[in-house]
Amino acid sequence: MTNLLQSDIEKFVAIAHRLADAASNQTLAHFRAHGLTTDNKQMGPGFDPVTEADRGAEAAMRAILAEERPDDGVFGEEEARTHGTSGLTWVLDPIDGTRAFISGVPLWGTLIALDDGAQGRIGVIEQPYLRERLTGVTGTQNAAYLDRPEGRIPLSVRACQALSEATMITTDPFLFADDEWSAFQALREHVRLIRYGTDCYGYALLAMGQVDLVVETGLQAYDIASHVPLITAAGGIVTAWDGGDCRWGGQVVAAASAEVHAQALEILAPFAQSPVAAKA
Repeated sequence: MTNLLQSDIEKFVAIAHRLADAASNQTLAHFRAHGLTTDNKQMGPGFDPVTEADRGAEAAMRAILAEERPDDGVFGEEEARTHGTSGLTWVLDPIDGTRAFISGVPLWGTLIALDDGAQGRIGVIEQPYLRERLTGVTGTQNAAYLDRPEGRIPLSVRACQALSEATMITTDPFLFADDEWSAFQALREHVRLIRYGTDCYGYALLAMGQVDLVVETGLQAYDIASHVPLITAAGGIVTAWDGGDCRWGGQVVAAASAEVHAQALEILAPFAQSPVAAKA
């Protein structure tokens, strides 16, 4: 674990925002553009899309880190992981929601996280088409805020106390397989409302106080690392289905309150899989 002072955090937040700016320059140039080429990363059946926007955005962010933070590790989706010597790791997803991106749906985002080896300290969700940037910082001075052109807005989850009153989000119900499908079906019967297809923007809505629960499975580190500090700083809670650390992927439940989280875990925990080992 690397101990970070508040002055260090402020410096790293500024770097994270420069990474978001660099990624936005790449992604906006291609979003809803005619002729965008899409490749399939999936070997065999299935479709796992990647575009020049994904690759260009990650390359732009890595170029900044190579110059400004050459001793830090970088864990991204599109390029090989590099292990640093500082004890800090940047976790990058240039476009979370590439399927949405290539369909013209503005619910994708660029995800940026800084991990100190023990926990996520900074999390950023950048949605440049909607001109929204969410930032969360954990530590002695938790802070979560949304930057829009009209100014900065503090973020706070809403105070839903009962699962029966909760609005739940998941990206795709068909990502739940076998016993996980049973868990999802059981949970769906207990919530008031469920919405689909939001990718990372569902977690943004949770941090904004618009929804109460996000439940997903099969995530990689770059899918979730940014959301943990962001939602934690906004007053929520994010864990694996067994209640453990989820920042390196796997089954994830994010909730606006401890009460909703605990009620969701009662349903999900019997279907929890072995946690993903920490890889900082």
